[in-house]
Amino acid sequence: MKIFENKTLETLGNSIGKGLLAGLAGTAAITLSQLIEMKITKRKPGNAPVKVVSETAGVKPVNAAQKEKAAQEIHWAYGTLWGIGRGLINYAGLKRVPAALVHFGAVWGTAMVMLPKFKAAPPVTEEDPRSIAIDGFHHAVYALVAGLVYDALDASTRRERYFNKMIGLLHL
Repeated sequence: MKIFENKTLETLGNSIGKGLLAGLAGTAAITLSQLIEMKITKRKPGNAPVKVVSETAGVKPVNAAQKEKAAQEIHWAYGTLWGIGRGLINYAGLKRVPAALVHFGAVWGTAMVMLPKFKAAPPVTEEDPRSIAIDGFHHAVYALVAGLVYDALDASTRRERYFNKMIGLLHL
């Protein structure tokens, strides 16, 4: 079967796996970025993830400790899973900076549409410019780190393929 001969499924799986690792790294970066920003601005942690999940899944934490824990779990899962998007963008043929820009647009754009839809945040037209800039900065940190990690993992895969090709030629 041709799909196995040209390793399409293997390449797709590699793209998704590298994307998950990149998404995890991006989530760590945005988390750190938000923690630093909250220290500087004295902003309290938001509960947008819990609001969205409560609306979509009908699951609500029963106390403040559960709410905070659920918010963190959702945040980490959501950010890590968005890494799959980065992998699929690369798989589709877009690489490096253009891929990171598309990933940034997809992640931040989705947040700007989804959060107001579930009343977890006001529409961007009702936000103050400072809040928009801070949110954009955090999402840019996520996309930049996820992109750098993805590209580093992808480069090692390319180098390995090149090395294996050279070894194969030496055997001739």
